[in-house]
Amino acid sequence: MTQTSDNVTWLTQEAYAQLKAELEYLSGPARTEISKKIEAAREEGDLRENGGYHAAKEEQGKQELRIRQLQQLLENAKVGEAPADDGVVEPGMVVKIAFDGDEDDTVTFLLASREYASSDIETYSPQSPLGSGVMGKKVGQDAEYELPNGKMASVRILEAKPYRS
Repeated sequence: MTQTSDNVTWLTQEAYAQLKAELEYLSGPARTEISKKIEAAREEGDLRENGGYHAAKEEQGKQELRIRQLQQLLENAKVGEAPADDGVVEPGMVVKIAFDGDEDDTVTFLLASREYASSDIETYSPQSPLGSGVMGKKVGQDAEYELPNGKMASVRILEAKPYRS
């Protein structure tokens, strides 16, 4: 999992390997694919009115941005161990909380950097209001965090387990 602080990103070996594989794909086969799309669209004629060309160029721009993000992220990465299964909330943990003491109104999320967001589970950054509010709390403890409207919200930590993909 990741936690960004002072431009250093902490990653487990598994997270580092996944991000490195994504970078290798995007800077290799994916670049070749997008170049072929652009070339094929270019051969269709007038570029000013060529929707396929413009779409491919936009896709290329997004891909190049992601490549730069991954390069910077991995360049500043420190690889470490997954967090301990000790019930203390920290980056790399899957956290289950209950809102305002209502044990039926729960949310489960991964506390990690957005770079490691997964479609399997919702991800909250350790720097987010909720993330910073629950950070360091133990199972059974209450935590407070500030809502966008300036009011405070209270949650109870029900579970905190290391993330296993």
